[in-house]
Amino acid sequence: MTDRELLESLALDVESILRRHIDAADGWQPHDYVPWDDGRNFAFLHGVDWAPDQSELSDVAKLALTVSVLIADNLPSYHRELGKYLRTGAWWRWVGRWTAEENRHEIMIRNFLMVTRSVDPVELERLRMAHMTTGFRRPGMHLLDVLAACAFEEVAAAIRHRNTAALGESPMVTAIAERIARDDELQAIVFADLVDAGLNLAPDQTMRAIADQVAAFKVPSVTLADGRSSDEVLAEAGIYDPAKQDELVFKPMLQRWNVFTRTDLGEVGEAARAELAHLRD
Repeated sequence: MTDRELLESLALDVESILRRHIDAADGWQPHDYVPWDDGRNFAFLHGVDWAPDQSELSDVAKLALTVSVLIADNLPSYHRELGKYLRTGAWWRWVGRWTAEENRHEIMIRNFLMVTRSVDPVELERLRMAHMTTGFRRPGMHLLDVLAACAFEEVAAAIRHRNTAALGESPMVTAIAERIARDDELQAIVFADLVDAGLNLAPDQTMRAIADQVAAFKVPSVTLADGRSSDEVLAEAGIYDPAKQDELVFKPMLQRWNVFTRTDLGEVGEAARAELAHLRD
């Protein structure tokens, strides 16, 4: 099936899946997670500029939250990339909803970091400008590839935020990370359900897309001021380790999609499934 045919054939699935998501995603507010009483002016408004001793967070927590800000702040690029494939009907409404949810995450974390003076605001702004200027671009993909890639990305994001919460830095950091992780998990369900609908409609094509995206998967990363990749530092800290993706990201999703028990595959689908055999158990 062509991407246009898939978009049209799955339109009713998108409507029902989006409705379920909105019902499940409660209306939390980002301002509720910011201790505004801790705030004070910086030197520009006759206050005091940031100094390292003002931060009460560990280096690991500061890095994890900074990476989350930078990824979420790069929303224009992600919005554009998703919109290239899903700019129609209910699909487009889901892109808007997903973008708005991700923007809430960025607003909440950045406000928290600024009010609590947890990171250097000047350095964060420099990193933000550099990251957004570089932008984000996906390679040319078909619709089913986009859905599979996004499902994996949201699962990985949830893992990253669950592990950030597990650091036990402070009650507020834990609450923020857990709140974002719950959103990530709900977003992952949307993409996973769409992949499931694709498997039922075009099993061979969808299985091919799943295998291709497992092979190509890479979490969004940020180059830090010292030249290191955020992937390396977060792996060392136990926040997110790409070496554990098979167990934590891929296997649960393949089980969810009943990849290894399906009986509706043709030659193309069977060949794709064979490439996933190392993830069977």
